[in-house]
Amino acid sequence: MLTDLLITPATEADLADLLPLVNRAYRGDASRQGWTTEANLLDGQRTDAEELQELLRAPGATFLLARTPAGHLLGSVYLKNQVPDLYLGMLSVEPAQQAQGLGKFLLAAAEAHAWQQGCTSLLISVISVREELLAWYERHGFRRTGETVAFPTDTRFGIPRQKLELLLLRKPLG
Repeated sequence: MLTDLLITPATEADLADLLPLVNRAYRGDASRQGWTTEANLLDGQRTDAEELQELLRAPGATFLLARTPAGHLLGSVYLKNQVPDLYLGMLSVEPAQQAQGLGKFLLAAAEAHAWQQGCTSLLISVISVREELLAWYERHGFRRTGETVAFPTDTRFGIPRQKLELLLLRKPLG
């Protein structure tokens, strides 16, 4: 199935499909079907249309989309060139499709994109208490940098149920 997927950069026309995918992958009852849910940590939405537009319009940024040949959106990843790093965020897989290799497939697409952009590493931020997700990234070559970032206080990213911080992880390429 993965070999049939089409990886394409998002356009503004794709945001109508992207918004519900990201929110389903991270929050609410639908997210509980998958293993990457944040529903037990945060209430509310993961993102909104305005943020997705801002991210897509940022210089050096794109979303890569994974679609079936019929056009059904199954996954996405946000990428922003911050040479020497390519920042990777919002890696989203349709909850019912998780644990089938699509996240790894999108990660490989992100690495290829990083090389095309002249980046030598991937950088990601992960909520510090997401041990299973941290372990997944570490199995895929990411290492903790020792740096932390405060969790956003803007409620458009969700309402934390506990104090949260983000850990930065980096994966050298090549």
